[in-house]
Amino acid sequence: MKNKLEIFKNAPLLLDEPEVQQLLAYCERLEDELVEFKFEKTNNKELIMLDMLKEVVKSCSAIRQQEMEHERFGYELPDYSEAIRSLSSYIFEMNRNSKLRL
Repeated sequence: MKNKLEIFKNAPLLLDEPEVQQLLAYCERLEDELVEFKFEKTNNKELIMLDMLKEVVKSCSAIRQQEMEHERFGYELPDYSEAIRSLSSYIFEMNRNSKLRL
């Protein structure tokens, strides 16, 4: 399955369209609901960790894609401190909610 941003790699300007932004936000909500459903269905900590790692990898991939686009179009590279804070918050929240003992 393709990363949803990869679908637009040949037409990055479409990402600025409001309808595309709504679609991406809707996909994010569906992905979150799917993850929550998996957690409710099973309390297997290994599956929780696997899903968490998949989300981290997906986030890193999106950041790399964004960096490539910035370089391609000559924009200043983004400040990654907010992305790192968000990622850290996500990991700690998953740890707390799932009692993973990280």
